[in-house]
Amino acid sequence: MLESGEPALVAVIVLAHNEERRIARCLATLPLSDVGYSIHVVVNGSRDGTAAIVAEIAANHRNVTLHDWPEPGKARSWSRIVLDTLPSGLRAVVLVDGDAEVGAGSIPALIAALDADPAANLASAPPLNGRRAEHYRRLMAQSHGVFGDLYALRGTFVDAMRSSGIRLPVDLVGDDGLVGALAKTGLGPLSQWREERVCPVMEAGFSCEPFAPLDLRSWRMQHGRMINYAVRHFQDRIITRILKGEGPSGLPERLASLYAQYLPDFTPRKGVWRWFDRRALARMKASAERF
Repeated sequence: MLESGEPALVAVIVLAHNEERRIARCLATLPLSDVGYSIHVVVNGSRDGTAAIVAEIAANHRNVTLHDWPEPGKARSWSRIVLDTLPSGLRAVVLVDGDAEVGAGSIPALIAALDADPAANLASAPPLNGRRAEHYRRLMAQSHGVFGDLYALRGTFVDAMRSSGIRLPVDLVGDDGLVGALAKTGLGPLSQWREERVCPVMEAGFSCEPFAPLDLRSWRMQHGRMINYAVRHFQDRIITRILKGEGPSGLPERLASLYAQYLPDFTPRKGVWRWFDRRALARMKASAERF
């Protein structure tokens, strides 16, 4: 914990879209009363009461700021808050999903890991619950992976990203895959990839609402999530080609601007993913036609 008299050198960013059911529980797990942290809650393109709930909480905690932005899109909001809104010179920037609950002591553990490892640009936290939590924890430790629900960026890395002009494409699905790649390459091409630049922190963690097989709403959410995962699969193939060639400076403002070039080579995978890949490719084709 930072001393209460120190300036807020750690920014905690919560990205929330239509999270009125869980946002209060998420914020309750953050250091709302510790002035050593500045907490920014970005409510992006929400149509529910998320912003109103956050505004009520912010009214009672002076280090909590609500950013109620009408434009949807996690990647768009990520770049806007991290690169355009935050000041430079921060010790660390912590990213939290609005539907996640942060485990006790997780944020200090992430920051301590960055302080202890000068080579690391990012400290990542594993899941604490869910049917496959232990599998994902082992995989994260082995692959130095990143979950978008909770991770921390070194402040100097954020400053370097801001200076470079590199931004997340506004139509990117998710943020963790690309941000993890940028951290491992040090904002360079894939040839500069170093696994040790992402530090998995097993002492940290987050919990999310598990899939409920008897809840129709949960099935609808999972269906949409699987299509998004499929879109992400094809986006990752495009991004990998860019990082192998031009490097991060070649990332476009919108990945849809490249869909017409890549879609002819994309086909659905076999097995369970076939259904979702077909819908993802149809969505991407429609985006390309609108572009």
